Amino acid sequence: MGGVRKKVADIAGNALKIEKLSKSYGTLKVLDEIDVEVKKGERVALLGPSGCGKTTILKIVAGLTRPDGGNILLEVSKIGFVFQEDRLIPWKTVCGNLEFVSSDTHKVEKVLKLVRLWDYRNFYPLQLSGGMKQRVNLARALLVEPDLLLLDEPFKGLDLEIKAELMNEILRMCRSMSITALLVTHDLREALIFADRIYVLSPAPARVKNVLEIDLPSEHRDFCDTKLLDKEKEVLSQGFWLPFGLPESPLRSK
Repeated sequence: MGGVRKKVADIAGNALKIEKLSKSYGTLKVLDEIDVEVKKGERVALLGPSGCGKTTILKIVAGLTRPDGGNILLEVSKIGFVFQEDRLIPWKTVCGNLEFVSSDTHKVEKVLKLVRLWDYRNFYPLQLSGGMKQRVNLARALLVEPDLLLLDEPFKGLDLEIKAELMNEILRMCRSMSITALLVTHDLREALIFADRIYVLSPAPARVKNVLEIDLPSEHRDFCDTKLLDKEKEVLSQGFWLPFGLPESPLRSK
């Protein structure tokens, strides 16, 4: 029996509700009854090891992949998707890549100014840094004016300084535009900076192993924030790494 993905009028203040989501590819079971809730205006992270099915969840939410079981309930009108790879057309300029999505030049200009790339509008992808390419990727997702933004490890492979700058950019826009966001990552610190709540997933077949409420100020989080580092230490002390299939610390087992 296949799963159900549908838009509903009211899901108790949630923009997205995932119920008992399951997915297999042939004999390989990837997702095993995943339950996730994302409230309107909230930022949530799915945290788990590589290959556990995080991206599959986003693709099912976006309607790009069909689930085998469970429900995806949405109270949103438009969804933006920021992929791991920038997926830019190499022979088109920054403007050209965005105009491929929308012919509204005023909207393109507005979004490029929002992500601070207007001065680079006539550059080609080859002329851009990795962080700038990802900002074009983000701008493309924002062109649809989403009320739900899906982020598939958008900071992967970026230098720490560029990663911090891009994260702050996305967080700023989510706040200013009242965008609900769902991030997938395997990096605990990224999740702590980005999210109001973290769902910790097991290795495939993915199950929700833990849910962490992040009681930190939503603004001005950064990689060197002592409160954030203390929160990371607290999470690690609770055996955060055990769902990732890593051995238990000898200190904890005594």
